[in-house]
Amino acid sequence: MAQDRIKAFCIDFNWDLLDRFASPGLYGHADAAAHVSWYRALGVNTIQSFFVSHNGYAWYDSSVAPRTPGMSGDFMCDLTQRGHEAGLRMMGYISPGANGQWAAAHPDLSHVPRWNTWHIPLTSTYLDYLARLLEDALRKVPVDGFMVDMLWNVNPQWMPCEQQMFSELMGDVAPEPHEADRLPVNVVDAFNRAATERAWRRIQEVARSVNPGCLIWLSVNNMMNAQLEHSRLAAEVDWLMNENPNMAEGLAVARRLAGRHAQLVQCVAGWEGAVHHDGPAILAALPADVGLYGFAAPDPVTTLPPDDGGINAQNIAALGRAFRGHP
Repeated sequence: MAQDRIKAFCIDFNWDLLDRFASPGLYGHADAAAHVSWYRALGVNTIQSFFVSHNGYAWYDSSVAPRTPGMSGDFMCDLTQRGHEAGLRMMGYISPGANGQWAAAHPDLSHVPRWNTWHIPLTSTYLDYLARLLEDALRKVPVDGFMVDMLWNVNPQWMPCEQQMFSELMGDVAPEPHEADRLPVNVVDAFNRAATERAWRRIQEVARSVNPGCLIWLSVNNMMNAQLEHSRLAAEVDWLMNENPNMAEGLAVARRLAGRHAQLVQCVAGWEGAVHHDGPAILAALPADVGLYGFAAPDPVTTLPPDDGGINAQNIAALGRAFRGHP
């Protein structure tokens, strides 16, 4: 295994053990020292944790988003400092398409959250909030970069805010909700792609203005999504990750879309249920130039991944062996 291969993991505060967005404060008692110790034992060279998780609450002392309830001190800054002291690369996280706190505060600018997927139209108002949040996080937390997840525009219901977006991005009059069927699929795809592209430009501009060397890592759960085609997004990120368990298909598309400078990453652990990652099979077939990543929802008591013998625990064990260079 190449020495510089990305070997990353995330103890994932986004989710509870029932595959729903975690309630605010569920993991607020997490201890940075215990987390870094767990990551080091796993053998990572990169830790990915959170600026803000899907519920919209911050894991650092944010001036923009509300703090995670029950968090003592500044978890993300403490984690980053300890990780750097251990020689690890530290990455933050934002998920533009999902923010439960924003949805609750701005029901006129969000679909009703389903609490397990994205729900936010990427309006100008929301992008202003996202830009403030990201700038605040990058100025306060000395990370090496950050992951962007769920960077999709939610399929429109033609709320007034989405009609305004359509006018801004497409230069045309949007349909009323009862007329939605009159738009061809390719027009809706073009609208969603334009919305995602505009969001990417804002994210990129903020990151480069605060820290020109900041790594931007895009996680994609579906490389076939029409919003990626003909977009600058995949071509301009520093790391491009196929999160989907279908490695062969996902990486083939990623290689076609990625810029020459990009490092590719494959997710090896995290999804469970009928569709899940087969960690050992993925690792056995993983190309040498592709990095490794895994995530897992933590136990609410320990705030560490449960060693329960399930698929995810087996995949984490396989990742740990790969991280440490063992068969």
